[in-house]
Amino acid sequence: MRADRLVATLLLMQSRGRATAAELAEELEVSVATARRDLEALSVAGIPVYPQPGRGGGWSLVGGARTDLSGLSATEAQALFLLVGPAAAVSDEAKAAMRKLVRALPQTFRADAEAAASATMIDPTRWGERDRRRPEMVDLLQDAVIRRRKVRLTYSNSARQQSERLVDPWGLVDKDDTWYLLAGTDKGQRTFRVDRIMASEPTDHPAERPDGFALATAWERIVGQMEEKRSRTWATVLIEARFVPILRDHFGRHCHTDAELDDGRVRVRLAAPTPLDIARNLAGWGAMVEVLDPSSVQSELARIGGELVGRYGPG
Repeated sequence: MRADRLVATLLLMQSRGRATAAELAEELEVSVATARRDLEALSVAGIPVYPQPGRGGGWSLVGGARTDLSGLSATEAQALFLLVGPAAAVSDEAKAAMRKLVRALPQTFRADAEAAASATMIDPTRWGERDRRRPEMVDLLQDAVIRRRKVRLTYSNSARQQSERLVDPWGLVDKDDTWYLLAGTDKGQRTFRVDRIMASEPTDHPAERPDGFALATAWERIVGQMEEKRSRTWATVLIEARFVPILRDHFGRHCHTDAELDDGRVRVRLAAPTPLDIARNLAGWGAMVEVLDPSSVQSELARIGGELVGRYGPG
């Protein structure tokens, strides 16, 4: 993308003040003719880049002209537009930020930046659903995280038992349309599902956060623990090779192809928290899937089959 090269050229000129077309070409891995055309394009765009004739000449950036994006590399600038563009479809704040970012660029390559920003979009609504917005509770908790203020939560656990807790909010994570709050409590770090928070009251008490806390690292550790729980039971099954992608879609990272057989089937290893979880996912396949082991999954499938025959069979 030419906009990338123009941004990169401008950033290099800002850092060096003077450079030859050959030096820029070597740095940007383009031809000397391309580097010279880019310098001329910057000059035409109104950026004070001028050729300096004679021995030791080259091109100079007069007056140290700068842009508001001078701290970014060309690829970082493009990545920023690619990131903000989709978010602007669902956030007025992101849309306003994108407009300001585009205006910070020289006129010559604003069009390419806008194209990058509009190359992808996010539609958070599933088919058949009404328009969904981020829960207001998330905004309230996010403000507490930023301001570092303790929050009093009324929380309902998986057994629907409610309790009140005073927590130090550390960060929020959106995982597959479900929001989670990572927070410090009197019993250490805890993870709360935001949709189970019945009420949230910010306080004026400053929140404590461990030194060196990194949200991404903490969440990666939580995901690892959850994945370990979700893979306590493993089963070996046989299925036609063409259906393996569907199994992989159901079981995600807990679906591993083991070996291909001569009859066109594939041996696959699957994992879930319990034998019943695996059986429930495989029951709809009928005889298209053969479970080799363990016997606990086979027993659950037989029980489910018996229930279906009892409910829907003859007589």
